[in-house]
Amino acid sequence: MKISTKGRYGLTIMMALARKHGSGPTSLKSIARDHNLSEHYLEQLIAPLRNASLVKSVRGAYGGYMLSKEPAEITAGDIIRVLEGPISPVEVLDDEEPAKRDLWLKIRDAVKDVLDSTTLDYLAEYQGDEEQENYMFYI
Repeated sequence: MKISTKGRYGLTIMMALARKHGSGPTSLKSIARDHNLSEHYLEQLIAPLRNASLVKSVRGAYGGYMLSKEPAEITAGDIIRVLEGPISPVEVLDDEEPAKRDLWLKIRDAVKDVLDSTTLDYLAEYQGDEEQENYMFYI
């Protein structure tokens, strides 16, 4: 499973809104500027997030978007499912050997568990270890 730019930028939008939670609406223009992203692309991503009731829009000169729930109530899994679809790194086939089928289900469940236990609040407040090496995993 590979998360596309839809999922990545969607998380960026939501983390930016979580950091500003309680301060009123935030414009997509400011998020695009702060993260060096296309405002037009962010506009395409915000619609499904709004339709899923994860964000709400505020019209007017000082309008923008804000989270519709507390950041601790929204998970990475909620966001990824809206933008990427169902979480399934491997297609499980009915006629597959039981051992392999069990492995694919364990992988799927592990990915779901990580995404569903990681809150937007955690992501927005994460400081991290700057010396951590970057690893690339392909599943």
